[in-house]
Formats: sequence, C-alpha cells, structure tokens
Amino acid sequence: MIAAAFAIPGDLGLPTGGYRYDREVLTRAAAHGVALTHLALPGSFPAPDGAALASTRDILAAIDPETILLVDGLAYGALPETLCAAIRNPIAALVHHPLALESGLPPAAAAALRASETAALGHARAVIVTSPMTARILAADYAVPAASIVVAEPGTARAARAPGSPGATIALLSVGAVSPRKGYDMLIAALADLRELDWRLTIAGATDRAPAASAELRAGIERAGLADRVSLVGAVDDARLDALYAAADLFVLPSRFEGYGMVLTEAMARGLPIVTTTGGAAAETVPDAAALKVPPADARALRDALATAMTDGPLRLRLADASWAAAQSLPGWDDTTRVICEVLTSLAARTVPS
Repeated sequence: MIAAAFAIPGDLGLPTGGYRYDREVLTRAAAHGVALTHLALPGSFPAPDGAALASTRDILAAIDPETILLVDGLAYGALPETLCAAIRNPIAALVHHPLALESGLPPAAAAALRASETAALGHARAVIVTSPMTARILAADYAVPAASIVVAEPGTARAARAPGSPGATIALLSVGAVSPRKGYDMLIAALADLRELDWRLTIAGATDRAPAASAELRAGIERAGLADRVSLVGAVDDARLDALYAAADLFVLPSRFEGYGMVLTEAMARGLPIVTTTGGAAAETVPDAAALKVPPADARALRDALATAMTDGPLRLRLADASWAAAQSLPGWDDTTRVICEVLTSLAARTVPS
C-alpha cells in the first residue's frame, strides 16, 4: 500500500460539494491500495495571510519526501510559486473548479488567482479535475498539458425516486451554499415575475460562506415580496436534505458557473425534473432530455423555463423519467476514488526514492 497525504484547507466537515468529495475519497482510499491521511491546512484559503502561508509551508515541509501529496485546489491554486517549488513530494493537484472563475471577484483579484493557479499547476505532476469541462479550461487557459489531466467525476449515491409534494403547490428546491456564483439573485428575479403561479421555493445551503451575498439575497427576497414563498433553511444534515429532495417537484440550479454540479446528479438520483443554467460544467452534467437549460445570469430565460416547467405536468414527467434513467449510469464514490488512487499509485511508481 502506498503512502499519500491529502492536504485540505479548513473544516473538512463543512457541508459543501468539495468537502463531501474530499471526505468520500479519504474514507475509501485504503480499499484501493492507498494509505491516504488527512493533512489539515489553515482555513483562510484561497485568501491566506502571511501566517497561514508560513504554517502551510511548515506543514508541507514536515512530510516524508517519499509520500505522495494530493492537494485540494482551494489551497493549491493560491500557493505562491516559490512554496510550490520548494515542495519535495510528488504533487497531484485536485481542481474542483478554477479559483479565478468564482463569481463576484474584482478583476484584479481574479487575474491574480489565475496567475497564481497557473504557476502552481506547473509544479504538479498530475492534475485531477471533476469534469471534462474543467479539463478543457485548464488545458486552454492554464497551460496544463492535457496528458497530465485526469477526470475523476464525483460519485453519486443511489437513492429512492422522489415522490414529490402531496398538494397542488409546486415545490421548488435549490441546493448549494449562498454565494454570488450560485445565482440565487437571478432565481429570485425570475420568480418575482411568476407570482400568479402556485409555487414555494426552498434554498438549502450554508449562508455564512459569503455573508454579503446572503444579506443581499434576503433583502432581494423582501424587496420582491416573496418572504412568504421562499425559505432559506441554511446548511442541513443528510437526513434533512434527503427529505427535501423527496418532497421536491422541480429542482433548480441557477449557477453562473459550476465545476461539475454535484447537486444536479443528486437530483437526478431522485428522478427530479431539472431547470439549470449552462454555466460551466452544468451544461454537460445533466443530459438535455432531463433538464430545461438556460444561459447563466439570464433572469428572463430562467423565468420562462420555470414557467414552462411549472405549467406543463407532462413535460415535468418526461424530464423526470429521463433524469431517473440517466442516474442509473452515474459513477459511484468508489469509482471516483479508484481513479484518484490510480493516479497516486502511478506517481509513486515513477518516484525514485532519495
């Protein structure tokens, strides 16, 4: 069994797709021949201060140089090139989505992150991404050789098909931490024009990741007069999330960009009809037959798609059937972990002990 360390910034227990991905891989790696240990990095990434970078440098320097190092991109893309160059271990970088593509960043900050991530990725012997779309972005815009990129799509747990809500009111569900990238402002703008329809929206996701975005979302809901129809339930545990999926009639993902869109496959696993944007990999994660797709940040197109889906029951059923059928061939978490462990094992085989 090879030895590897998985460097992850912040609280591994946070209920986000990226941390869920990391937890699942850590849990399963041993079954695929890799003794993968969790290496905790400071939580201030991707905007570390000097103290966080000094701590990270010490943590990474203390690893046995023959241990393979897997680094979550939330930290890796923000590491100074000098620190990356000083790492003695073979590096595999895990990029959930490029840091510079986070919505709402000032242009200068986005440019700095793009330059930082490009330089850091130049020191990785392998780059693992969660979607073919991200692979293409890194090859085209970040100077990463296509031959060094491996796609390890997130796993999707099998689930029972959602029965939906019991009444006539259409239960809309959107899942994901509140941030500018998630596009909830567009969703509220779209729904503000659909007051005549009978719907209720639940947004499940942490509201403390981007406090300003959360405050603006609440203000937008109030301004639109939708406080009695929109529920922000915050981060929820797995049991509550399962219940929300089960009670939903239509899943909505209004994101401006997704590196993959794990919540889309979770919705597919329940056989839910979907309305989503084509932002990033979301365009490819869900088959066309399972979703109505609109351009990102287009409230009018989103409004029209929602109106169509909510007023056409047979269409929702067709989308739901296609969603359920497509979910049967989605990879599981063991498939994801196997791909990653094959990369780490390959790096170990190419490493000459010092």
